[in-house]
Amino acid sequence: MTTNITNMHLAIAKASAFSSHQVSKSSIAVFSSGAKGASCAKLKSSCHIASTKLSSQNVKFSDSRFERVITKAVSASSDTKPLPGLPVDLRGKRAFIAGIADDNGYGWAIAKSLAAAGAEILVGTWVPALNIFETSLRRGKFDESRVLPDGSLMEITKVYPLDAVYDTPEDVPEDVKTNKRYAGSSKWTVKEVAESVKEDFGSIDILVHSLANGPEVSKPLLETSRYGYLAAISASSYSYVSLLQHFAPIMNPGGASISLTYIASERIIPGYGGGMSSAKAGLESDTQVLAFEAGRKHGIRVNTISAGPLRSRAAKAIGFIDMMIDYSLENAPLQKELSAEEVGNAAAFLASPLASAITGAVLYVDNGLNAMGVGVDSPVFKDLNIPRDPKH
Repeated sequence: MTTNITNMHLAIAKASAFSSHQVSKSSIAVFSSGAKGASCAKLKSSCHIASTKLSSQNVKFSDSRFERVITKAVSASSDTKPLPGLPVDLRGKRAFIAGIADDNGYGWAIAKSLAAAGAEILVGTWVPALNIFETSLRRGKFDESRVLPDGSLMEITKVYPLDAVYDTPEDVPEDVKTNKRYAGSSKWTVKEVAESVKEDFGSIDILVHSLANGPEVSKPLLETSRYGYLAAISASSYSYVSLLQHFAPIMNPGGASISLTYIASERIIPGYGGGMSSAKAGLESDTQVLAFEAGRKHGIRVNTISAGPLRSRAAKAIGFIDMMIDYSLENAPLQKELSAEEVGNAAAFLASPLASAITGAVLYVDNGLNAMGVGVDSPVFKDLNIPRDPKH
């Protein structure tokens, strides 16, 4: 069994009783590019899983981080009172994010932005990574990265074991059922997790697919086996179809579903092999078809974010992430390193009523690298007066 490459990150408070959670969050998120020194009220939750004290937290953030983007969580005096401006308001919404197994990927950042906007967070974590993930959360290993812009900690109402490669219990091979890494966990196929979420909470509003796995990702396509190719498609592309198939019936009308893709779906990225480029191309094609089918049948919007390179643990497993980040810095229209928060903010927008007419779309969040036809750092352009960011 190969280790899933996940894109997700989440924050979860200590878990206790999960049988009846009424989460009341009176927060919204306002996105800005330079608001400093703002005083923000804390998110409030009656969820029975957190024993962390938030009232006396003083959190300092580096200026360099906020020069890129700020997610500011502020409170409203009433959950029904009209809010000024055009805030990203997800109060009363519930999100299920599939694929979070640590605290430094895009899934985690999406969870934080959704939480800052007021959404309740549920997470699906790959079964073999579940114990380590939950232990790290309980011991406070992720506390620093759980901090929301208002100083409170992101809470996760419940973490579910999940292996999105298997749709039903009947699909699970005997060697996986008896694998010690799956011991102690149950109801972790896609169908079972959807049923558990329905039993626990009734419905959700937001579904995020933030997982992928290519066991032969380091192999060129010409050297990829049939097994490796199909495994990449199954874990990275069809898993999204399966998640929507089983979760759409419990999603409220007007809900939103989001996945994560990569520019290798349409451009040649040497080193991104093993069928992963094909899987991302399939994911983007499926996004359009699913937008039509889920939109007509369930009133759900379906979009995908094509994110630029990030130094996440999952990306480091591919082996050339530093080169891709350097390439982006040299060639993208915006010469800055992409932050996970920027992708999280884009996801919060797509999940919000502000994007109510957007579906079937690929949203590029990559500092504009997708628009480039050539690498301007090539020596052939040395005599051209190509503008550069003076700070770079």
